[in-house]
Amino acid sequence: GGGSVSAAMGAMGIALGTMVANLSSHKKGWDDRWEEFSDWAEKGKALQDELVILIDEDTLAFNKIMDAFSLPKNSAGEKEARKSAIQSATLNAILVPLKTMRTAFRGFELIREMVKKGNPNSISDAGVGALALRACVMGAWLNVQINAASFEDKKALEEILKEGEEIVAETSKIEFSILQEVKALIGGN
Repeated sequence: GGGSVSAAMGAMGIALGTMVANLSSHKKGWDDRWEEFSDWAEKGKALQDELVILIDEDTLAFNKIMDAFSLPKNSAGEKEARKSAIQSATLNAILVPLKTMRTAFRGFELIREMVKKGNPNSISDAGVGALALRACVMGAWLNVQINAASFEDKKALEEILKEGEEIVAETSKIEFSILQEVKALIGGN
């Protein structure tokens, strides 16, 4: 679903930033900067791996909700157990895309560094990476919100939703800033 695709978009965005780091580490004349770019590539690969895991975690979170809804509801005890399972699964289905948002957001540091310091021939790749990270964050945010709508403990949601809103706001600012840098460097409008 959308949460898994969001995590996949984030993984692809980070992969592009990592690719720029790898290309930069092998750029002719930049031999003395190999370790700098290698370190960035390793950080990027770790984030990419986290996001790939979150693709499946999102699917599992959805499946847990579906499993909870299929629990029996013939007696008062079964109804209460079912309701509790649904709420527990729903909270998980909120927290997984929030984790996706957090992880993707951390990727902007790599993308920004590659725009500023990476191989100039790959700057558009870093820009596409920023776009993919923003798509990841925004898509994951939609999943947080839709699942939050059916979660009954509104007090518990306050901090989660506040954090999500902050990540969305910062993502928009960072992505805009990165794209402005990319456009300036490639001479685009």
